[in-house]
Amino acid sequence: MPVEWSRQEVLDALGTHLLRPRAATDDYTVIDVITEPDNLLVIFRWRRDPNTYAVEVEFPASPESSVTGEPLASVDEWAADVAFSIAEQLWTGLVRRSRRTIRDGYVVLDIRDAPDVCPAGFFISSVPLVILSSRPQSPIEPLPPPALQAGHWLAEAGMDVTIPQRSLADAKLACWLQAYVNNAQGEPYVGHAAASWEDDDHTTARLDLARTQPGIPPTVREALVRLAICEVAEAGALHMVTMIDIPELHTLGFRPTPNGELTLATSCAGP
Repeated sequence: MPVEWSRQEVLDALGTHLLRPRAATDDYTVIDVITEPDNLLVIFRWRRDPNTYAVEVEFPASPESSVTGEPLASVDEWAADVAFSIAEQLWTGLVRRSRRTIRDGYVVLDIRDAPDVCPAGFFISSVPLVILSSRPQSPIEPLPPPALQAGHWLAEAGMDVTIPQRSLADAKLACWLQAYVNNAQGEPYVGHAAASWEDDDHTTARLDLARTQPGIPPTVREALVRLAICEVAEAGALHMVTMIDIPELHTLGFRPTPNGELTLATSCAGP
């Protein structure tokens, strides 16, 4: 049956759930909820990413959950359902995987069309940089491993890990990602990418390497770089620079500079 809630009631209810103090985690901070001709727009910041993001929310056509299809008793229940759905999408990687449209200075994420960030048959994750140590009558705590041990499995697979190990030892490592075949064993390892911080304020990151093993599709290397950009942007980087010149970088938006490097602004809606 059709809803009896007015557009203003819908807007107020969603705003109540999303704009109240501590409505979301530090990762996800809602700035505003506004109406457009055909939908609502939830505007938010994500971690330390310089972009201002937005997702479209359709006005309810029936008093049902958009997730489960179960009936909802009130506009407040509908708003709580939508708020939870948005948060769940964000916590499962929406910002990284969603298709993007720039509109009015916002990066609008398509919540209905968010493909996997990893190429078919492969998976990408961060290289673990901590080990868990349990001492008698002490809680388990993370301890940094010696830099020369980090990523040793990548070295054993034939990849050069000297640069990210050095960045880790110098406390300049911004991110280090690994790609491997998506199977039960999580092997073999087929590539990695790493970036380091250029400045103490962590506003500029340098892509130090992006390599894959022979015979691996170029989409894997492109995905490694794309996720490295996401990693540094979420940590607050405004730019990524590199001396590497591979086709995938141009596809992702890197542009040449007068000093012979390539650069990318992490703010999609910026100048």
